[in-house]
Amino acid sequence: MATQFAEGGAEGSAGRAEADASPLIYRTKLPVRIWHWVNALSIFVMLMSGMMIFNAHPRLYWGVYGANLDHPWLVISHRGTSGFVQIGGFEIATTGFLGYAQGVAYAFPPLVTIPSTYSLADARQWHFAFAWVLLISATLFMTYNFISGHLRRDLALKREERSLSHLWHDIKEHARLRFPTGEAARAYNPLQKIAYLGVLFVLIPVVILTGCTMSPTLNAAFPWLAELFGGRPSARSIHFLCAFGFALFIAVHLLAVVLAGPFNELRSIITGWYRLPKERSK
Repeated sequence: MATQFAEGGAEGSAGRAEADASPLIYRTKLPVRIWHWVNALSIFVMLMSGMMIFNAHPRLYWGVYGANLDHPWLVISHRGTSGFVQIGGFEIATTGFLGYAQGVAYAFPPLVTIPSTYSLADARQWHFAFAWVLLISATLFMTYNFISGHLRRDLALKREERSLSHLWHDIKEHARLRFPTGEAARAYNPLQKIAYLGVLFVLIPVVILTGCTMSPTLNAAFPWLAELFGGRPSARSIHFLCAFGFALFIAVHLLAVVLAGPFNELRSIITGWYRLPKERSK
């Protein structure tokens, strides 16, 4: 049974009526909340410092070779004051956003980088410091997941949720902005579970391993890492794509929070308490 608040007092009848109709439950446990905020901070800092690191050589390659004379699959650059992104043979004008923005000719503008002024050395220090934070917090959280049963109980897809028809129904409901209500809102929905499992078991491990592959010291100690990803340039490309995956996840996550009710969602991830949305009328 979920714990509920008993709200009393002579005034606030509207609040009591809301509480009667939609109970306040303790949904998000403390370890999950701590990891959420530590993870959010780590990823934001690593994304912003990573963009500054990318500015030092704004090209990506596949294979074991990747330098100025090699053929890149992605370029973010400029011609004069015109910025562009080139993917293979396809080019997109990005002046004011990428390649050339805020009066500077960098792949990513100062507004979104750490530090805001060009410094590869400082960016690497920020990036590596928070990479350790991400690694340690992810290790502790995975340990908590297995010990507490959080992974099996809250994140694993139930049998009925694994069917394509169930997933397709969930996709259509989200596309219509019809989020779970009533008792269905107590647990993560299938799309949430898939997204969180993807972050936990795909994005975080791959971004850590590809980051290690780009380190000369670790590359020398564990040469199989470069072989695993098809070369250090390929590892850098995969690292970049994982970063893009994190950015996409954050954008969708924040949009869902706003659409589902930001106050209720923020209260849940800050205090643990969540008010179940009223059951939708059929």
